[in-house]
Amino acid sequence: MARDLRGFIKILEERGQLRRISALVDPDLEIAEISNRMLQKGGPGLLFENVKGASFPVAVNLMGTVERICWAMNMQRPEELETLGKKLSMLQQPKPPKKISQAIDFGKVLFDVVKAKPGRDFFPACQQVVIEGDGLDLNKLPLIRPYCGDAGKIITLGLVITKDCETGTPNVGVYRLQLQSKNTMTVHWLSVRGGARHLRKAAERGKKLEVAIALGVDPLIIMAAATPIPVDLSEWLFAGLYGGSGVQLAKCKTVDLEVPADSEFVLEGTITPGEVLPDGPFGDHMGYYGGVEDSPLVRFNCMTHRKDPIYLTTFSGRPPKEEAMMAIALNRIYTPILRQQVSEIVDFFLPMEALSYKAAIISIDKAYPGQARRAALAFWSALPQFTYTKFVIVVDKNINIRDPRQVVWAISSKVDPVRDVFILPNTPFDSLDFASEKIGLGGRMGIDATTKMPPETEHEWGATLESDPDVAAMVDRRWAEYGLAELQLGEVDPNLFGYDMK
Repeated sequence: MARDLRGFIKILEERGQLRRISALVDPDLEIAEISNRMLQKGGPGLLFENVKGASFPVAVNLMGTVERICWAMNMQRPEELETLGKKLSMLQQPKPPKKISQAIDFGKVLFDVVKAKPGRDFFPACQQVVIEGDGLDLNKLPLIRPYCGDAGKIITLGLVITKDCETGTPNVGVYRLQLQSKNTMTVHWLSVRGGARHLRKAAERGKKLEVAIALGVDPLIIMAAATPIPVDLSEWLFAGLYGGSGVQLAKCKTVDLEVPADSEFVLEGTITPGEVLPDGPFGDHMGYYGGVEDSPLVRFNCMTHRKDPIYLTTFSGRPPKEEAMMAIALNRIYTPILRQQVSEIVDFFLPMEALSYKAAIISIDKAYPGQARRAALAFWSALPQFTYTKFVIVVDKNINIRDPRQVVWAISSKVDPVRDVFILPNTPFDSLDFASEKIGLGGRMGIDATTKMPPETEHEWGATLESDPDVAAMVDRRWAEYGLAELQLGEVDPNLFGYDMK
């Protein structure tokens, strides 16, 4: 399995999922425009080898399909990602084993944790070239500007690494940074994120916060850093669990932090508490430009990189984008954890078109009245990342929640809006959601699209129309006899039924 960016690029190229572009391209708007067209069509990853104003190639759209995300996780199908979720669910809420087989399974997970412990590389590739002092110029990096209304150039897929000044526990997050000068950038993070908490602690003690930005890392580590699961394990251990072996780390040159040893670039610097500059506006995942916010200023004093480094980037916006593909994979990883938190949930789906978290579709094995409402309320409180989910639709277990036509049928045939829709007003909400009347405060809607039972309804529910099983089996046997053998009734093109899906 590839354990660095170069290895993953090699895998994509071998499997016909990478295009090298030798034509001169501009990192200002042009790279994003080309990449966006590829993303819309599920096209291959791109490696721009001739970038205006830079001597480094730019890789983008490497994780632009769910298939490529699975490859990054050393898997072939999204369903396999649930295996990781099962491991994490056992670590999050371990239960006393009732059977020998359960004890063995838990023992295997603990052994995986031991194997996942990070290692140390004393001669890391990421420090083959070291640039300090006046020689450091961030303008030499091929930073992109995705949209014409964006305030400036950005870093998007960098691992932002900080450390708790009290406990020494590191945090690894993926935050956007805006270029401010040749050696400064602002970092945009929510107040609840680990980096923001570390900055507040540093401020309380009158200290600067040390920061390292690792660019061009193994995509598996990016997935680990993007996994907001409340388990008391570091992102390095997550990455080790994901990859089956520990991540090799290297000590930074000028700050007391560790970074992946095979990073393409590493930026080292500090944040002085209270030192801020305006950050934004930028095109965001909601599909709109965000506002301007005063954000912490990072002053960089050192940059290290590999020989002939590759710069990895991406950008946000209305799906499909790489972040949406990552969210689909994380959806699978969350599933076993959610089942452990809310036992009646059979499956759940966060549609990409709903920004991967604004709407959730849940299927349950319904056994009693009111269970759908209970499941919706439990979902909102099960994991922190579901706090900002605006709509929860609950359906029966026989509905394919990944087929929007079946979900719309369930809503249309099983929902009485007066009885089955409930709204929670004035709940804490996403500050990027402009639909809310008050920024940071909004409502949530639950929809019970399950089959009703007394006392939810006072009348008998109609029986579902189904084929006669004997006749259906006979037709299967005689299909070729009808002269229809060449007609394989598999996936149906939704455009045949009035949809306009390009």
